[in-house]
Amino acid sequence: MKIKLPAPLFRDPLYDSPTDPVIIWNERESCWFLFYTQRRSSEFGIGVSTVHGTDIGIATSADGARWLYRGTAEGLRFEHGHNTFWAPEIIRAGGEYHMYCSYVRGIPTDWNWERQIVHYVSGDLWSWRFCGIIPLSSDRVIDACVYEIEDGLYKMWYKNERGGSHTNAAVSRDLYNWEVTGPEITDCSHEGPNVFRFGGINWMITDTWHGQAVYSSPDFTHWTRQHGDLLTKNGIRPFDYGVGHHADVLVRKDRAYIVYFTHPYRSNADNVSPIEDKSLELRTAVEIAELSFDGERLLCDRDADVYWDA
Repeated sequence: MKIKLPAPLFRDPLYDSPTDPVIIWNERESCWFLFYTQRRSSEFGIGVSTVHGTDIGIATSADGARWLYRGTAEGLRFEHGHNTFWAPEIIRAGGEYHMYCSYVRGIPTDWNWERQIVHYVSGDLWSWRFCGIIPLSSDRVIDACVYEIEDGLYKMWYKNERGGSHTNAAVSRDLYNWEVTGPEITDCSHEGPNVFRFGGINWMITDTWHGQAVYSSPDFTHWTRQHGDLLTKNGIRPFDYGVGHHADVLVRKDRAYIVYFTHPYRSNADNVSPIEDKSLELRTAVEIAELSFDGERLLCDRDADVYWDA
């Protein structure tokens, strides 16, 4: 049975500012889990404090069409204080779930603080066990993406803010110990790398803050950028205004779906008037659109209705 997915896909009922979404199937509960950075746009903030002090939010759905906010990931805190968790990346391997998320100590009011990638393991996607901070290219790394590039060999891509905000990489055989291999995407500053295989091609997308750049690779190492980025123009569906930010791609039954967030109230969205309410401007929504491959390029019609099999 085909099910039409809603637009927006999800809005956070507490703070109305979900970002950095990722969708994964929960084997134990037989339903979809949506993880995201739970920004606090509706609260009073100083500087950039509302994007810090964030938890990892969770919403669940039996069919992908109706989503219920369920709370936040448990067990992430490993040191004292009210700290910051961003951009979860979650994979299933060896009968367990592994989460790699960005971590900032405390609630900074500016951007000039250390950022690290931390590792957790869970059997149920609810309760997480802290496994450690991963040593990577610098003391300012965020936005991990992990993919099994060959049997038993995993690769992590992440943003290195000390290195031009380019994508760097590391490899691992056990998902715990990582060897840094160096920069891979250096043509422009960006964040949020996401790697997937679709249509027989290895793809990477990155958030350039003007939409999603698209790269392909024969070996998950040497990447060629395609002509034409994705999610660069306003959509017409509800809340799908402005560029698409920090996306995840879910490949399911030979179809690919891109999940991203928008700032629907920002004045740089063509069909939204400038506003004075700063908290409203910071609000976000999660959207989903289907990808296609025409034999040469990865494409996305963000205005089309989205359906998938129940």
